[in-house]
Amino acid sequence: MKFSKLLVAMFAGAISFGAFADQPIVIKFSHVVAQDTPKGLAANHFAKRADELTKGKVKVEVYANSTLYKDKEEMEALQLGAVQMLAPSLAKFGPLGVKEFEVFDLPYIFDDYNELHKVTQGPVGQQLLAKLEPKGIRGLSYWDNGFKSFSLNAPIKTPADLKGKKLRIQSSKVLEEEIRALGGLPQVMAFSEVYQALQTGVVDGTENPISNLYTQKMHEVQKHLTMTEHGYLGYAVIVNKKFWDGLPADIRGQLETAMKESTVYANKIAKEQNDKDLDAVKKSGKTEVYVPTKEERLAFKKALVPVHKKMESRIGSEIIQSLYKETGFNPGAL
Repeated sequence: MKFSKLLVAMFAGAISFGAFADQPIVIKFSHVVAQDTPKGLAANHFAKRADELTKGKVKVEVYANSTLYKDKEEMEALQLGAVQMLAPSLAKFGPLGVKEFEVFDLPYIFDDYNELHKVTQGPVGQQLLAKLEPKGIRGLSYWDNGFKSFSLNAPIKTPADLKGKKLRIQSSKVLEEEIRALGGLPQVMAFSEVYQALQTGVVDGTENPISNLYTQKMHEVQKHLTMTEHGYLGYAVIVNKKFWDGLPADIRGQLETAMKESTVYANKIAKEQNDKDLDAVKKSGKTEVYVPTKEERLAFKKALVPVHKKMESRIGSEIIQSLYKETGFNPGAL
């Protein structure tokens, strides 16, 4: 990230926060996905509710589609105070040094939203957010996107169909191991670059919740999508801790209320949006959608669940076991 860009953004942020008593407090909320994704819609909802609840004392400026910062830039920008709020995918916290968050990347760790919410809305989820504080970050909430499925320009019915394929992933050691477990070649790449990489053949395929696949038009350059739903993609809404702690108590309370309401909204629309976008992908006629049989899904599960054990030394056995306890998952039963 260019230092001058950060300086300008930080200076503008300092002016907007408290420099003029009659000016609203400005919160720059940056994210990398489209406005009509679950995260994009929820961010806009939060901006609206923040304005209403604070009676205009807070203005949340939402910057979608990497228009302010890209994947690799945004976390640094938040820590430096150039932007106040982000909603990065949970995979982003491993590179930051909080490797426990990579437990969310483990394949088939959740079978459905009920199991997931036992973690994100319970004590384990809060314990994880607290680990961000030494990094100068306050975790506010978890927002769902959905469960990821594999896409490719060839049919995917067995794990062997992904062997030798270059698959785009987020920066996550767990996801690298996941792709290797299938015999694939993991390719770490910024989200904003994926469409062109698929179009030009730099990568063969990817894993995404359907809303990301559709809104980024990846279905136009991927002939096959198999509903493996092998992994979860969610976000943590985070703020610069110094900025957040410096807010007047009443304003902070109103923003916390806005965030609680927006989280309910985000998680409600996440499944609705993914279902709607799946219909749109099917109707486009550009991508063939395949739903694995029970036996085929079990084959993917058996191929991928060993990643849990392999990643124990990185993520921590304790956090993995705490998720098993919450969800009732028993890898030995496969």
